[in-house]
Amino acid sequence: MQKVKIPRTVDPAKAAQKRLDYDGIIQASLFKRLAEMTEGVKRDAEVYLSFEIDEQRLVVISGKANIEVDLECQRCNESFTHRCEVEFTYTPYYSEKSEQDAPECYDLVDLNEYGEVDLIQLVEDEFILELPQIAMHDEADCSVDSNNMVFGDIPEEIEESKPNPFDVLKSLKQ
Repeated sequence: MQKVKIPRTVDPAKAAQKRLDYDGIIQASLFKRLAEMTEGVKRDAEVYLSFEIDEQRLVVISGKANIEVDLECQRCNESFTHRCEVEFTYTPYYSEKSEQDAPECYDLVDLNEYGEVDLIQLVEDEFILELPQIAMHDEADCSVDSNNMVFGDIPEEIEESKPNPFDVLKSLKQ
């Protein structure tokens, strides 16, 4: 099956009434913020989106996506490929009432001025949230051994020359 381009924006209510499913790609060039936060985006994102109405009559956007990005290992400073895989479930934010009615398993997504959801921004936000805080190779793949990352020992003479600050309390105790 040929992958098609995911639309940039979609009206979630209309899509949910039609029970639309999208299975396609989002071009790597559209992920500008993700490219700034990484060493580069390697390929287009594979995205699956499903729109439906749940038992509470809420519009639900659920999906899966994956992409490969280059990250710089913070241990050895070499570049490596990281695969981001995300799953998400959203419901549109219409008012404070919709925020209270939404179950905790749904995240809220804002609509633009036309009442549509920006799908590219939504997927890009999920990828950014999935990035590791500290990017590192697996220890087996990294050129720097974590056991050899010692930056010196404290000399014994310095340890002994410092007086104990609690020695003053000994005299007060007697």
